[in-house]
Amino acid sequence: MRAPPGDTGWPYCPAFGGLRASVDDASMNTQVLPLAITMMAGPQIMSAIIFVTAKRAVRVSLAFVVGVAIAATAGTAIALGLASLLGGSLSLGDSSDSSSGGSVIQYVLVGLLILAAVKSYLGRETAEPPKMLGRLQEADSKLAFRTGFLLILLFPSDVLVLLTVGVNLEHSHSGVLDALPFILATTLIAALPLLGYLLFHRRAVTFMPKVRDWMNANSWVVNIIACAIFIVLILG
Repeated sequence: MRAPPGDTGWPYCPAFGGLRASVDDASMNTQVLPLAITMMAGPQIMSAIIFVTAKRAVRVSLAFVVGVAIAATAGTAIALGLASLLGGSLSLGDSSDSSSGGSVIQYVLVGLLILAAVKSYLGRETAEPPKMLGRLQEADSKLAFRTGFLLILLFPSDVLVLLTVGVNLEHSHSGVLDALPFILATTLIAALPLLGYLLFHRRAVTFMPKVRDWMNANSWVVNIIACAIFIVLILG
């Protein structure tokens, strides 16, 4: 299939959320913005909810949000640097070719996510929330910041999302500043529990602990939802 005029030679990258890049693009493709949801799906949003139930909820939650924002910015810059270094070797073929490298990676990723979701469902009777979440209820600002920073920068699904954004920036000849909408969207989602706490304090004080306890007791459901969101974004 011949690439359209003005195309970079990377007409479609299905393994990276179906992102199309062109040298005519002035900024980062807005299709990566929904990936901010995936960035916070799972332990990330669970941590944010736990922090608003802490003794110093506002201070601890702010530290967490700052950690997320810095990690998202640094991770995007690192991913862009890697994409720039690899250059043309990132070509994954034509999306219409089911045997292309991009399509194969896409199928593998979706398969692994489905297996992870099935594993979570089958193990639901004995499922337990990540051990680290228990420590967060007594966290101070330093631990909250470190949690937000490391979850975003090192969590496998977030690493994949950051690489997606980096590749998209490289394809569109954009810089880190062009990823600001994505970074802000990720930070906003991380801050939603805190915003809810500040805006609806009385209700939040009662409601957030219930949400925390439900998510801790049903961590397998949270894992399946996170996998489903990622699958939809990959295939979309």
